[in-house]
Amino acid sequence: MKIISDWFQRFFNDPQAVILTVVLVLGTSVVLVMGQDLAPVLASMVIAYLLEGVVQQLQHHVRLPRWLAVVIVFVLFLAFLLFLLFGLLPLASRQLTQFIQQLPNMIVRGQQLLLSLPALYPEFITEAQVLEVINAIRAEIANLGQRVLSWSLAAGMGFITIAIYLVLAPLLVFFFLKDKELILNWLHGFFPRDHTLAQQVWREVDRQMGNYVRGKFLEIVVVWVATYAAFAYLGLQFAMLLALMVGLSVIVPYIGAVVVTVPVALVAFFQWGWGPDFLWLLGVYLIIQGLDGNVLVPLLFSEVVDLHPIAIITAVLVFGGLWGFWGIFFAIPLATVVQSILKAWPRQTVVAVD
Repeated sequence: MKIISDWFQRFFNDPQAVILTVVLVLGTSVVLVMGQDLAPVLASMVIAYLLEGVVQQLQHHVRLPRWLAVVIVFVLFLAFLLFLLFGLLPLASRQLTQFIQQLPNMIVRGQQLLLSLPALYPEFITEAQVLEVINAIRAEIANLGQRVLSWSLAAGMGFITIAIYLVLAPLLVFFFLKDKELILNWLHGFFPRDHTLAQQVWREVDRQMGNYVRGKFLEIVVVWVATYAAFAYLGLQFAMLLALMVGLSVIVPYIGAVVVTVPVALVAFFQWGWGPDFLWLLGVYLIIQGLDGNVLVPLLFSEVVDLHPIAIITAVLVFGGLWGFWGIFFAIPLATVVQSILKAWPRQTVVAVD
């Protein structure tokens, strides 16, 4: 018990640390317990947080009054949302439908390719092994089909909910932007007078998370547009769908790029086979990935704290398991939040006794 009491005294002897702990526990509890019910509010807060940076840029550099900056940014946000709903999603949906229609032909060609391997490499592969692999692939495809069917039924049942969210979220975003100061002043009323540590952590978190999330959004758009332009120029089927997958893959560091390479390579192979077009496509794709990792990422995230790859992968697994897509998206900024808290946390200096 003395060890526990000493540890508690060491890390919680400062009232500021207690205040910060209470804030963190309450915030995490609300997200975990009521996250699904408050999904439109939380999503609107995230979007408003992203747009706030643009509003501040218009205020400081263009010298616009806040109300005008909010109106301009909100109108641009609505235009982008309408583009996603009526431009991007229908095109991606059509290409997904076409891909599903062509999937049986791709499977047949893939089976023929696999069945030809024992004749080409009899010392390495047997026909029994190939049949075992084909049966496993068929089972996985059947399970995937069932999941897609169940998801589509659930999506159909939740259409009204989605429609309500599409109306509520923009309204909430507008009011979060318009009444930012009013909301923050109301929240400050619940804090003790002296909450310096919480303010210090928030300033660091705001700097790290704001830079990362806005940079990540810009990275997604740039990679998506560049990939679509390259795929469309080379004549790859399902160019928009695959480019969107490549753009979204940057959300998950390291893992996303590896996973999305598989469908890109498979579609290119089934379209062109082992030919110059296939090699050109892979070459251009690898160049885009290289430019993203070595040019775009350092340019966009120069001010973000560097994290070890082990810390990044661990954060993706932990926060993704807790909050799904949003946990994966915010894995790195959440990891920097933890790092900021650990750096700012008051500690007693341990004096060595001779």
